[in-house]
This record gives sequence, structure tokens and C-alpha cells, in this order.
Amino acid sequence: MTSDLTIELAPSQSPRSAEERARLLQDPGFGQVFTDHMVTAHYAADRGWYDARLGPYAPLTLDPATSALHYGQAIFEGLKAYHQPDGGVALFRPDQNAARFQRSARRLAMAPLPQGLFLDSVRELVRADRDWVPTAPGESLYLRPLQFATDPFLGVRPGKEYLFLLFASPAANYFPGGVRPVSVWLSTEFTRAAPGGTGEAKCAGNYAASLVAQAQAAEQGCDQVVWLDAIEHKYVEEMGGMNLYFVYSDGRLVTPALTGTLLPGVTRDSILTLARDMGLDAVEGRISTEEWEQGVADGTICEVFACGTAAVVTPVGEVKHAHGSFTVTDNEPGAVTLKVRESLLGIQQGTAPDPHGWMTRV
Repeated sequence: MTSDLTIELAPSQSPRSAEERARLLQDPGFGQVFTDHMVTAHYAADRGWYDARLGPYAPLTLDPATSALHYGQAIFEGLKAYHQPDGGVALFRPDQNAARFQRSARRLAMAPLPQGLFLDSVRELVRADRDWVPTAPGESLYLRPLQFATDPFLGVRPGKEYLFLLFASPAANYFPGGVRPVSVWLSTEFTRAAPGGTGEAKCAGNYAASLVAQAQAAEQGCDQVVWLDAIEHKYVEEMGGMNLYFVYSDGRLVTPALTGTLLPGVTRDSILTLARDMGLDAVEGRISTEEWEQGVADGTICEVFACGTAAVVTPVGEVKHAHGSFTVTDNEPGAVTLKVRESLLGIQQGTAPDPHGWMTRV
């Protein structure tokens, strides 16, 4: 899919040297180092999308009355480009991110970006910053598309002008010392999203609202917070910004169903398919905190893991809540968790077959 709007190519006249790039790629961390270029495109109600351009990565100049700063019309995505064994680069299911970006925009009353323009932008940025794609196992180039309302006004209404941005950041291996289970805190005091809200949109406000609960989890000595449903505070929804999976001893792999309050993760959807390929009974359902704790105690739930773009697959070990704690899989990565992770990474990194055609060569 391509866009009717051509992206003007105006690459940087002073990109960083090969030596500096190599130094930065030695230990890029996550979201700390940025490549030489970015893509921008503008929208106006009377013009539609226009002025798409690839240029140097640079700061933005904004009016103090920029409406997104006041009323929160801001959405984003996250996807990755992977080095392939033959020296090429491939993207993992970028069409799914393009579609979700549109759904998020519609939920926030924003002008949807054409999917063709989204995909063209990703391709052009990866081509321009091809040398920034890390080559070490487990590393990737993380791509961050975002869109926000830019018209300067003070009044509560949908914006009439928007800016689309796409930039990139090399990402190190999330588990450089080996896959390690995370500890989680079950939050009953705070709610990530409620029915009819913006839970299924990838919007900035959802993440701002999550930070206080994440801080509470850290105070309890946990790595992440687990969100529960907004009504009864008993049904599991998400872990931080990741979807959750429960491995049952009878061969089922269950993930919380999409009720409108959960983000429909691309990795989540991919694992449903991969797990069925492996012969697992992968389904969507509803899991209460009581079922989780009791299932671990009696052995019916034998593994739990989270999934998302950044970490791919992350095992869950210790679970804490206001009345105690329990441990999953002796706080070690489970066999199913590791198999799912290996299968997904194999496709993304080009070391395993891609039976569903998920990888897009750049």
C-alpha cells in the first residue's frame, strides 16, 4: 500500500560520522539515542494531509496555545525494524500498526493518517537511517510514529490542524543477561481504563494516567503494575503497557479478552496465531486475580507472561497484592514462555520461516 502524497526527501547535510554512530550503537539502551532523520506531515481541515517530508531530526517549535498541550489530542505507535541474516532489513507487521494508528485517531476525534502514508513514512525513514539498524542478536531499530493537534486555541473542541511525526531509536537487547521474570503489583486503587473510555486507543493520556500506579508498584518492590477491571477490580487486564498471557496445565493459553478497555496489541495478536500453530488451545477469556492465585497454588496455571513491542515476551515471576504475594514457575521462565518467545523472535530476526507473511522487507 502506497500513499498518493509523495514524501519529499531532504536528508541531513551533517549526519553523524560512522565512528560516532558505532560508539552510540555499542550500548543504545532504549529510547535514549535517536537517528539522523525524521518524517513529518501536516493536516489542515481545508487541505487534508500535505507537506510530507523526510528531513533531519530536529526540535519542534510550538505555540504556547498548541491545543494538544491543553486538551490531550495525542496518539502514538511503536514498531520495529530488524536486521536480517542476509544483511537486509525487515519490518514486523507494519500494516497492523498503521491500522491501529487510524483507530486511535478516530477515538480521539482526530484526522486519521492514510495507511499508505504511514507505511511510506516508515519505509523512507528506515532506508535513510539504514546504518542505524543494530545487528547484534536481540537488538532492533524502534520506530515511533505520533500525531497531535497543533492549532493554537483555548477551547474544548477537536483540533483542525495536526502534525504527524516519525522518528527512530536503536534499541538494545531487553534481556542482555538472559530472560528474567519480572515482579508485578496488582493495583486495586487505580484504574487504567473504563468501559467507554480510551483504553483501546494508544493515546498519550492513558500512559500519563498509569504513572502513579507504576510508581506505587515500584514502592512495593515490583517491576511492573498489573491493571484490573474498572468495575469490580478483580479481573486481569494488562501489565503496564503490555498484554498478558496465562499458560494452563491442560494446554490452554488464555489472554484477557478485548473489551474496549485493553489495547489490542500486535504482539498479542501474533502470539494467538503462533500458539495455535504450536498446537496450543489459544483463546481469549476472563481471568480473575483469585483464579490466578488459586491456579498457581493448585498447578492449573503453570506460567504467566506479558508481551509487547519493546520486550517481545516477558515472563512474570513474583506477584504481590495488598494481602500477600505468590510466585509463578518458581520465579523462572517457563518452557512455553520461552518457546513462544523463541518462535516470535525467529520470525522477526529472519532465522525462522515466516509462514504468515508478517515481515515486510525494506
